[in-house]
Amino acid sequence: MKKLPIGISNFKELVEENYYYIDKTDFINEILDSSAKIILLPRPRRFGKTLNLSMLNYFFNVNEDNRGLFNNLNISNNNEAMSHCNRYPIIYISFKDIKEKSFEKSFIKIKRLVSNEFRRHYRAIIDSDIDSIDKKRVQVIINEEASEVDIENSFKLLSQLLTNAYGQKCVVLIDEYDTPIQTGFLQGYYEKIVGFFKTFMGAVLKDNDVNVYKAVLTGILRVSKESIFSDLNNIKVYTLLNSEFSDKFGFTKDETKKILDNYNLSNSFEEVNRWYDGYTIGEKSIFNPWSLLNYIDSKEFDVYWANTSSNGIIRTLVENSEDFRSDLKMLLKGESVEKVINPNITFKDRDFNFKEEMLYSFLFFSGYLKYNKKEFVEGEHICQLAIVNQECRYIFRNIISNWITDSFSNQKLRVLLKSLITGDLFTFERIFSEFVRDTLSFHDTAKKNVESVYHAFFLGLLINLGDYEVISNQEAGYGRVDIILLHKTDKQKLAIVMELKTIDDFMDETKENALESAVKQIKEKEYIALVKKRGYNNILSFGVVFDGKRVWVKEV
Repeated sequence: MKKLPIGISNFKELVEENYYYIDKTDFINEILDSSAKIILLPRPRRFGKTLNLSMLNYFFNVNEDNRGLFNNLNISNNNEAMSHCNRYPIIYISFKDIKEKSFEKSFIKIKRLVSNEFRRHYRAIIDSDIDSIDKKRVQVIINEEASEVDIENSFKLLSQLLTNAYGQKCVVLIDEYDTPIQTGFLQGYYEKIVGFFKTFMGAVLKDNDVNVYKAVLTGILRVSKESIFSDLNNIKVYTLLNSEFSDKFGFTKDETKKILDNYNLSNSFEEVNRWYDGYTIGEKSIFNPWSLLNYIDSKEFDVYWANTSSNGIIRTLVENSEDFRSDLKMLLKGESVEKVINPNITFKDRDFNFKEEMLYSFLFFSGYLKYNKKEFVEGEHICQLAIVNQECRYIFRNIISNWITDSFSNQKLRVLLKSLITGDLFTFERIFSEFVRDTLSFHDTAKKNVESVYHAFFLGLLINLGDYEVISNQEAGYGRVDIILLHKTDKQKLAIVMELKTIDDFMDETKENALESAVKQIKEKEYIALVKKRGYNNILSFGVVFDGKRVWVKEV
């Protein structure tokens, strides 16, 4: 039984080491047949993008005789396509590892990648008819001494030199082109990285027909044309919404049945379908290849795709969406939501975080949501979106839900603490009620010593007030005060005294009775004596009453 190609993205290694391979060589023919000179193919992570580019590299590469790699594969039966085998010089680069915290560090790594590509072609370039100026430019790039301007124009120079050396146009392959752009947005250097790539891409791909035969780019997202590809009028983009190339990434239903049969797992197809199917690309249903291969290898259904890369931008979008919480409840019930999907992702406006259209476009193109139905109405893609499959349901339930909870907690906590230290008891009561309702479990509030549960919960929140001293359950006046807050350095700041109580159901106590009891205790026990003794005279005292998931406040 053949080895499974889990994590194998080198086509030559896959074929020569006899790994199991689902034949995708028709991808080559579709590239050749396309009228587009520059083709951008955004697909979700772990869907075989790098493997397919590797296949194109070995097929077109003029420096190798790789016809034998394609024996017995679909493409070998196409004589017209095979006439292009090993005919073209290749420019091949992957930006998948450009994830630095600054533009300067990213540029250093990009410069190294470009240097390596020039070094790979050095002998062919030097042995050709090259003038002294270009020779000096090449040497500066190889020595990693090139300026930003030199690197921006480096691949245009390389395409010219290779075309001259081989008497044949180049094929340009760029993998994970959008990784540095997404990182730049998250790390705060978006404008710089976009400015670089706009020139870098434009130089080699715009009006360079004399040197470039075909260019194929992959990534996860289609970054808006006005940012990266604004100068290109010869690019064609095929997203998950398009039928072209729809079966070239991921596994179709027939391909999935075949591999399951080959590994004696045919009887698990229905469950495999539930877990890993559901990606609609064009009009085809596609299975997640990474998850499927891992299932076949382990023979166990599990969530294999969830943590294969960071999702920083999606988290940013989710955390800043006010309406996504209610939509998530519907999605987790198996229902769909109708949304506009925008194929053009733009980071130009920092406020894009708050645009629902961008959130759902990211979730769709990144592979978390599928469309059950789509319409093109007045220039907009209107889709009925649903969670893709069981694996993605886990991601929404256990990862994305946690992002929402964290975001809700952080935002609410800031408002809660600000209202507390400024004495805005109306806001404090409202926000604290929401916080207790949505964060504190019913199980915790069902315990016998429920008052201590609320007390501990509230103290945990107050830890976030770093400028304040929190006094809890300490002798003050004629009793033990529940909570006192004192600013550590400014005694003119509001000092706060709180008495916490829960409603006594056994005594048929009302919230009014409980609040009055809390206020009365603060007065009678003279809790503010400790505060005054410490030199604070701007004092706010109030009682806090809990009843299950509800909170009430009364000032002394």
